[in-house]
Amino acid sequence: MNRAEFLARLKRGLVGLPTITANEIVADYESHFADGAAAGRTEAQVAEALGDPDRLARELKAEASAKRWTQEQSPPAAAGAIFGILGLGAIDILILLPIALPIFGTVLSMLIGGIGVFVAGGFVMVAGSFMGLPGGALAAALLGVGLMGLGVFMVALMALLTKWLIDATIWYARLHYRVLKPALEPQA
Repeated sequence: MNRAEFLARLKRGLVGLPTITANEIVADYESHFADGAAAGRTEAQVAEALGDPDRLARELKAEASAKRWTQEQSPPAAAGAIFGILGLGAIDILILLPIALPIFGTVLSMLIGGIGVFVAGGFVMVAGSFMGLPGGALAAALLGVGLMGLGVFMVALMALLTKWLIDATIWYARLHYRVLKPALEPQA
């Protein structure tokens, strides 16, 4: 993506902001391209480093709405701040929810399955010798221990995967915190 495409998409995304604010934002991003060119970077490299212009526009609109609320504190400013942040979150929900729910559901079911395999292994180990399984009590004890080991492995693996998923979710939420941070900081 070159400079013109990036700035055009950014301008389209900033529709709805006051013209002065939108022009200041666009001028700021134009200076990023000028600085990048001065440093010997191509327009495509600068655009890639800046990120998705549509996403930037949503974040900047949410940030502008939050700043407006801190300055005005009127019902229209409150509505703008709420809808700006909800709009940013709604896009994330629409994109992430279909991905995150099946992943978390699978991890939870495997975690519960691992507990079930562990309990089944304990049952086979204890009751297997009385059930007349082929191989006798020794085979039942070994099968039970093996199933219990598989259950422990499944639970440990899913616990580790759950930790990674929660860390990834927190990392993703921190990306959005930068939008709210200026509005939450006390004004000097």
